[in-house]
Amino acid sequence: MEQVIGAQAGRHAKNIQELNRVSAWIREQMRLFGVPCQYQNYTANSLPYRNVVCSLNAGKKQKVIVGAHYDVLEDTTGADDNASGVAGVIEVARILATEKTSLKHNVDFVFYTLAEPPYFGTENMGSFIHAKSVAKQKQNIAGVYILEMIGYFDENEVQQYPAGLKWIYPAHGNFIAAVGNLMSRDLTYDYCATMRKLNQLQCERLIAPSFMQDLDFSDHLNYWKFDFPAITITDTAMYRNKYYHTRQDTLDRLDTEKMGQVVNGVVKMLLN
Repeated sequence: MEQVIGAQAGRHAKNIQELNRVSAWIREQMRLFGVPCQYQNYTANSLPYRNVVCSLNAGKKQKVIVGAHYDVLEDTTGADDNASGVAGVIEVARILATEKTSLKHNVDFVFYTLAEPPYFGTENMGSFIHAKSVAKQKQNIAGVYILEMIGYFDENEVQQYPAGLKWIYPAHGNFIAAVGNLMSRDLTYDYCATMRKLNQLQCERLIAPSFMQDLDFSDHLNYWKFDFPAITITDTAMYRNKYYHTRQDTLDRLDTEKMGQVVNGVVKMLLN
């Protein structure tokens, strides 16, 4: 995660040099695991940006996508948001590369740029560019799993929710959430069922119509636009982490042991 954050934070839309450094580092890490990558280049406001798309071919007919965005908001540090997610995807890839013959699907690991404002919600988001290309190619996608902030946990009653949900879900902030729409409810079930079997970290499912406010806060929303089943696996971001989108979102606040448990759930789900 230190390599993603860099000596000086700044992997934001205006700092293309730093975005390129991080994306090149990601590509090299994946190469070391034997997972080939290519850049998906595009322009936004006449400036060059790129996703990193890495493929693990297990010889299957269907594919799953495991993704995370690597950019940050302005000059924030972005440890939880989203160096944690990037590290999680890289670790999933490292493990699955050694278990390729046991995979149920081919896997694409995708690292997105421009997930944060001012591009969030626009067609310049890296995940929109990728989802659109997947739809155009008519790829057979079994599911999309986005890792969006997976490192901040708190045993105290600090958890907040969108309106109307606090009476249903835990008050403590010591769980991982699988957030999806009605089309992707089976993906949320599969992940939380796997987490229950592992019996390490509590997992909560949140399923609601796509139009429900505040459930589309990450890259999964762009796959919904093209009718792909997609979920976000998350510590719930701004509903728990009080350092969200600040310079205080630093590595020392993350629980790497629980991050490992989140990753283990993704790995076991894709293998079993």
